[in-house]
Amino acid sequence: MKLVIVTAVEEFQKAVLKLFKNANIHNFSSSDIDGFKNGSSIAMATSWFPGDVFGNESRLFFSFTESENIDTLFGLIKEFNAKLETNNPLKAVVVPIEKFI
Repeated sequence: MKLVIVTAVEEFQKAVLKLFKNANIHNFSSSDIDGFKNGSSIAMATSWFPGDVFGNESRLFFSFTESENIDTLFGLIKEFNAKLETNNPLKAVVVPIEKFI
């Protein structure tokens, strides 16, 4: 068993849910997060409050699942990212689990 973590901008939430389903990952959790990139953006440069930091509304998904499901999910994510026309690809990592109850 391993822990897979996927981050995505909010507009890709439905796509991620479909990818999880197609990878046979039916049990997972998600949370709202703010995504940030280093460097100044146009929004920050033109802000009335230039000291404010702006984040992108994003989602974090995670699941404890088997390696085969994760391999399938990573393949699906690679295909999804290859077709993107934005600079906001899905990101995914895997963390091995030593013990669980």
